[in-house]
Amino acid sequence: METGTIKELQSQDEIIRAFPIMNQLRTHLDENTYVELVTEAMEKDMYRLFALYNEEEIVAVAGFKPMITLYYGRFVWVFDLVTSESARSNGYGEKLLLFVHEWARENGYENVALSSGLKRTEAHRFYEDKMDYDKVSYVFKTALK
Repeated sequence: METGTIKELQSQDEIIRAFPIMNQLRTHLDENTYVELVTEAMEKDMYRLFALYNEEEIVAVAGFKPMITLYYGRFVWVFDLVTSESARSNGYGEKLLLFVHEWARENGYENVALSSGLKRTEAHRFYEDKMDYDKVSYVFKTALK
């Protein structure tokens, strides 16, 4: 596989191969929980998982799904975007996010949106300065007991 190839991950083996990269973002997940959640999200919720390869090695992953809401209209929500710590600052995140933009356009979606943890200031700079995203809201959540 050549450098910069983007491929959709669909088989369990492919999903597992992406875990070490995804785990750098989703540190609370163990491999089994990750595989269960990705598989269920793909089956029930139109979740798509793509990897960017540098030759045979996965260096970045993106997970997203198409959605429709009254606020954003028809859009793609990026749930997960992470580049391996050892491969950052090589343009991989940008290439993968631009791929998501193109996928959205080709499939008739008008916007791409995402949320980013409050402490991820480097990611915020990337989204705002390099990728031209606007900060439009806060995301709130609560655990149901």
